[in-house]
Amino acid sequence: MSKKKIVVGMSGGVDSSITVLLLKNQGWQPIGVSLKLAHWDDPSNVLGENACCTTESLDIAKSVCQKLDVSYHQYDVTKEFKKEVINYFVKELKNKRTPNPCVMCNRHLKFLKLFEWAKKHGIEYVSTGHYAKVCLNTNTGEYELVRPKDKTKDQTYGLSLLPKEWLKKLILPLGDITKKEVYDIAKKEGFDIFLKRKQSQDLCFVSTKAFPKFLRQEVGEEKGDIVDDKNNILGKHNGLHFYTIGQRKGLGLAEKYYVKNINVKTNRLIVTKDKESIGQKKVVMEPFHFISGKAPKEKLRVEAKVRYSQALAKATLYPPEGNRIEIIFDNNQNYIAPGQFCVFYIGDVCIGCGVICQPSLDKKS
Repeated sequence: MSKKKIVVGMSGGVDSSITVLLLKNQGWQPIGVSLKLAHWDDPSNVLGENACCTTESLDIAKSVCQKLDVSYHQYDVTKEFKKEVINYFVKELKNKRTPNPCVMCNRHLKFLKLFEWAKKHGIEYVSTGHYAKVCLNTNTGEYELVRPKDKTKDQTYGLSLLPKEWLKKLILPLGDITKKEVYDIAKKEGFDIFLKRKQSQDLCFVSTKAFPKFLRQEVGEEKGDIVDDKNNILGKHNGLHFYTIGQRKGLGLAEKYYVKNINVKTNRLIVTKDKESIGQKKVVMEPFHFISGKAPKEKLRVEAKVRYSQALAKATLYPPEGNRIEIIFDNNQNYIAPGQFCVFYIGDVCIGCGVICQPSLDKKS
């Protein structure tokens, strides 16, 4: 039986590199493809050493493929990345919303372009180094997105916008192993470079250090009042887009406060000392997406989260009304910010997601 070809998205990091090795050992014929992405063009924007698809990372991806005797290619998608990811990011910030560029990138750029490259070269399958599983549900005959073995590295949140059509052709080898096991394999196979590199905490197009300057130049400043729960003016802000719900650092206040709300109409940042008062149970989303392509016709008991790093929480998901869908958590959830994604699960299966609405648009509240 001839080996099946499979396109592997390579960022130059340890996860995608070990993915190539595992696929080769499993009998596949992997072909490494790195997407060349756009970065914010400014001298202050020095990306971390392991940021996705910097020149250094692309060189590492190429050297890994050479070591493993795997063909390697680069696919320039800088224009598309700027349009689908960076422009989306800036637009959401200008609208005083909290964007999630990774979720959007996976759906509208990364996987789209990997499948596009694969199709151009007559290849059916695509693989990445994400910590997630794709499993066939024998009862429905459909493929599902499932949480990985290593729950601390679960990346299904970021993949929740993928359509079911892609899942049956998507192979995710890291779903059944832990991050520690990935590093153990890297050490055993002589990929010492990954043992010395720290994981980057930057966005892939702008560094954390350059981010304030990015906001000033790309989004602008619009000064307004910082007020407490009782409407007392505590200070000034430079623009509501510099903040998100639940934020504590960077407020410039003498005492410890948290961002409670963002009032777009009055350009006021509302803060509180009472962290617990920030929580909400009800979340309204528009638009929404179900991986199966089918929205529920009856209310569902699910688990969900409104941030990638949050733990799953029990909730009830209601059938959609028009383009909107509503979820009510059993307990208050912190950091519910308009623009962020709320992602839904039944057991370990990720069933879909929705974009949190602006509170001012929610007529039912």
